[in-house]
Amino acid sequence: MTITIQNQPFILHSSGALFWETKKWLLISDVHLGKVSHFRKHGVAIPNNAIEENFNRLTKVVEFFKPEKVIFLGDLFHSSKNTEWNLFEDWVACCVGEIILIAGNHDIIDEKQYTDIGIQILQFLEVEDYLLTHHPTEKNVFFNFCGHIHPGIILRGLGGQSLKLPCFFQKANQMILPAFGEFTGNHLMRPAQDNIIYAIAKDEIIIVKKN
Repeated sequence: MTITIQNQPFILHSSGALFWETKKWLLISDVHLGKVSHFRKHGVAIPNNAIEENFNRLTKVVEFFKPEKVIFLGDLFHSSKNTEWNLFEDWVACCVGEIILIAGNHDIIDEKQYTDIGIQILQFLEVEDYLLTHHPTEKNVFFNFCGHIHPGIILRGLGGQSLKLPCFFQKANQMILPAFGEFTGNHLMRPAQDNIIYAIAKDEIIIVKKN
């Protein structure tokens, strides 16, 4: 779904990624690579294809948009390095374009590990009237793209049934991206009057609430 923010077009993708058409930048938040391996190490049973699915989704969305830059809005890795780092290095080697990581609270891997494979680490990025961060941040006249929250919404039917979906959560001057990674969970949002909710229903983006 294509939307307009401050007179510029952005595409919301069903993977949870957001594409800035004018810049050809792909924004992705909260992938939490390494989380599956971390859980398995501590005895949590997770399907065998979960690790592969994260990288497949990353590859598909990059191949679809062919961005000039891929910008991760924090929490790229869930914790310290594990076996998934090697898979990530292989993925980076095949990824066309520049990669930037806006550091999040889970990004504890030493910065040199990223710079050695060509990834730039920033605390935030200001460009034109837009501010890219991990944590939701309000600053002057900037429109903020961020993550961290893992926004979700519950849809309820007339028969009492309910469905929990990840969503893009837009405020007046802010867009919170859904978590991209598998097994990241969702935080249920309570929309205010001026919020817009774009829910992800399988391969579709649907507007649940307009302002």
